[in-house]
Amino acid sequence: MERAVIEQDAEAGEPPPSPAPDLVLAPIADFPRIDLRVGVESWDKRRHAGKKLRDEVPHAAQGTFAADPDRPDPVALIEAAHAGRQPHLIPLRVARMATSPFAFLRGAAHVMAWDLSRGPRSGIDVVMNGDAHTDNFGLFGTPQQDIVLDLNDFDEVTIGPWEWDLKRLAAGLAVATAEAGAPARESRGAVMEAVLGYQHTMRRLAPQGSLDVWYQTTRVDVPRLSGLRLDVEARAVIRRAVDKARRRNNRSLLSQVAERRTDGSWRLKTDAPILTPVDDAVREGVVTGLERYAETLPRERRFMLDRYHVVDVAHRVVGVGSVGTRAYLALLFGNSDADALFLQVKEAVRPAHAPYLPGMPDPYAGHEGERVIYGQRLLQAVGDPLLGWTSIADRPFYVRQMKNLKGTIPLARMTGASLLTFSYAYGTLLARAHARTGDAAAITGYCGSGKNDHLAAAIADWAAAYAARNAADFDLFRAAIAGGRLEAAEDPCL
Repeated sequence: MERAVIEQDAEAGEPPPSPAPDLVLAPIADFPRIDLRVGVESWDKRRHAGKKLRDEVPHAAQGTFAADPDRPDPVALIEAAHAGRQPHLIPLRVARMATSPFAFLRGAAHVMAWDLSRGPRSGIDVVMNGDAHTDNFGLFGTPQQDIVLDLNDFDEVTIGPWEWDLKRLAAGLAVATAEAGAPARESRGAVMEAVLGYQHTMRRLAPQGSLDVWYQTTRVDVPRLSGLRLDVEARAVIRRAVDKARRRNNRSLLSQVAERRTDGSWRLKTDAPILTPVDDAVREGVVTGLERYAETLPRERRFMLDRYHVVDVAHRVVGVGSVGTRAYLALLFGNSDADALFLQVKEAVRPAHAPYLPGMPDPYAGHEGERVIYGQRLLQAVGDPLLGWTSIADRPFYVRQMKNLKGTIPLARMTGASLLTFSYAYGTLLARAHARTGDAAAITGYCGSGKNDHLAAAIADWAAAYAARNAADFDLFRAAIAGGRLEAAEDPCL
């Protein structure tokens, strides 16, 4: 973090009279220069500085989403996002986005980025996920093989207002729960719980030491989950998800996506258009890219990776928003056939918020893959030990393990107490991610204690209005398909 310069007050302990810019900690600086001779202002002074920002942007302002006469055609924004993608896969992306309002929201990050850029800004920046909708939270394994719950997708990571992430989460909750048939009151309750989870967690973290914040994780394979309130049904959901995640590992993936040939060699199965073979030139490019990627790993992990060799490479289609980008699945073996390793090599493209924000500082801004991995390492409590980045054919990529101990929480299908439980939990996880690089004290000052629900109610208002806007955009998108402006694949489930 950049450090704020300490200024001596006439009376120790008195809050600053105004939110001086140097009181609020910046999320990250250009290649960090460590200065251990200068301290930071006390967390309480920074909390008062954040509170003062409410005078300029009150909570009520965060609840307003008005139609902007200059708003561009949402279909045109989506078409612009297709630039640089593989043309033969764009109809599949369009078809997946057209399946539901929530699928559309997932793929229309560029549309929401424009809308957020026209709204109020609290004045406090963090390293933001950029795409913190409900499906981008989930389970994954730690290097110690524990299962944790956290943010798990970072393609859109950048520096920006903390509330943009919270609004993306709120909009996702509003759209997904409504789509699942929840009444408006229940959807609103879920959004408010997410905001309260964010507020309460940020308030708890604000006075804590930075090291304490970085140590915090949420293990879900233990009876008691730190920082989360779970009812009986929610615990049952967690148990089922953990059991399923435990079964998703390199060995199980090998039996699903690969096959042994008559000569004893292994090859990835063809399952077009999801998993398709690549030619020799692409294969060689990916292998060379992986050798370069190894240089971005810590030395001890390079030593580990050197014990493996690439057996096969295939192109693999993933997600909704990422469809059309170049993504490869590499199968590697180590000691034997029982020692398989799957690496996903995924193209990193310019984030949706890039036109509206300064972005990450150098050197992370110079390579989109490095931006993604650096952001993930900052925001995740515990990360994949094989995260890294590379370039292939002059395009930026990042690398991670494929589906190792990964799992999902079916939040959209929940009702009642469990829906509120996990909504609160996601708000908690987002706050903890933001507190790792942002100024938790200043954000707490702006948010307030959470004893009243002014901010939660405002963001719930905004989420409801945005869900209606998203529904209208979805109708325009479907009309563009029906009118022949956009081509959609026949089977979006591929």
